[in-house]
Amino acid sequence: MKKIIITIFGIGLLFACDNITDLNVDPKSPPTSVEGSTLFTSAQKNLTDFMASSNVNLNIFRLVDQYWTETTYTDESNYDLGTRAIPDGIWHTLYRDVLKDLDASSQILTEEGASDNAQGCVEITKVFTWYVLVDIFGDLPYSQAMSLDNLSPVYDDASTVYHDLISRLDAALAKMSAGDSGLGSADLLFGGDTGKWIKFGNSLKLKMGMELSDVDATTAKSTVEGAAANTIASNDDNAAFYYTSAPPNTNPIWVDLVQSGRKDFVAANTIVDMMVALNDPRVPEYFTEDAAGGYTGGTNGASNNYATFSKPADRILEPTMEHLWMDYAEVEFLKAEAVERGYNVGGTAQSHYNNAITASMAYWGVADADVAAYLAKPEVNYPTAAGNYKQKIGTQEYLALYNRGFEGWTSWRRLDFPVLVAPPDALSDVPLRFTYPSSEANLNQTNYDAASAKVGGDEVATKIFWDKN
Repeated sequence: MKKIIITIFGIGLLFACDNITDLNVDPKSPPTSVEGSTLFTSAQKNLTDFMASSNVNLNIFRLVDQYWTETTYTDESNYDLGTRAIPDGIWHTLYRDVLKDLDASSQILTEEGASDNAQGCVEITKVFTWYVLVDIFGDLPYSQAMSLDNLSPVYDDASTVYHDLISRLDAALAKMSAGDSGLGSADLLFGGDTGKWIKFGNSLKLKMGMELSDVDATTAKSTVEGAAANTIASNDDNAAFYYTSAPPNTNPIWVDLVQSGRKDFVAANTIVDMMVALNDPRVPEYFTEDAAGGYTGGTNGASNNYATFSKPADRILEPTMEHLWMDYAEVEFLKAEAVERGYNVGGTAQSHYNNAITASMAYWGVADADVAAYLAKPEVNYPTAAGNYKQKIGTQEYLALYNRGFEGWTSWRRLDFPVLVAPPDALSDVPLRFTYPSSEANLNQTNYDAASAKVGGDEVATKIFWDKN
């Protein structure tokens, strides 16, 4: 990966030189003419664009989750990661376009004498990006990853990385206060509101703590309990990245499907059938009507006629549709689970579960009366819904995380609900991780081989360290 970055950078530098003195610029140092806040803004957008994207060369999590399925080209719905080199796209985007910008931003902000709040916003974003990478790949280059002097970084143990990330969150949050504006207008997530950054940081800490529950219950409990009192507390606190109506700052789904005129996706029968059976009032907020005036999803993994089935709803295709890094509904589902595990986060499992569903419904514009009716259904009501707490929470969390494919996939891997069945022609069962990029096997082979051997094989069936059940 890094050899490619250096080669491209070097070629660009040669073509950019007007005279030979330009070669005196150290390519390993961040350019001093760029402000740290500008690099932070760029990293925020690159990260969000990746998370929101529906481009099959980069982000297929909505297909892995069976929220959407494909029409003409069905490789990705059948878990073909290799044809389009999807792991390479993810790896390079997050390391090169996000983490490298954030690393340079931190250096420049330090030189500029930026506040602890400003640095804290950058650090929390770094932790969030690393968290995403670990949950996709598992063990990965971390301690040596940001040094361009090392072209063959070792792979760090994913559990060790996780624990270090939690420590980094603690250190950043300890220095932050709600009284300073942070990065101001350069902050496209919260507009410089560090109080909301603190809530987001604690919510991320809560989430990472819950993911440790089955492998390190002691750390999980202390982490969750230490974060729970200052998390996202309403939809007003949601970590929402708002796009604009003018390219190139539009919702990537609008770019992928509307601006391009492509008709690649329909709703998947997996989620539509579940929601229709529950008479879920979010159905018309999530999907369009089908050709017959009802709601049906295409057969997951099959070649589906675009005109026949329900599609993603118009709101999702708007150029200004925001993307959520994290929201109140997700936090409340995590707290419901925390109560069931015996962690002291206040409230009851049912109250947090109800809050989560209510928050999701409110976000999508569902009327209060319809929310109340849904919560009263025996299939939904917490005491009477089928299964143990993992099934109850996992099913409703899966539905609430629609349009947030990565988070839906993570929730499903942790809680094992709802039951997802791979399509008949799939190349594998539903992936539990993504394979490492081919560039690592080619350019960092010794460390790639060691990492693959350590985790039991570079396969999609190899579980992330926290996935023990």
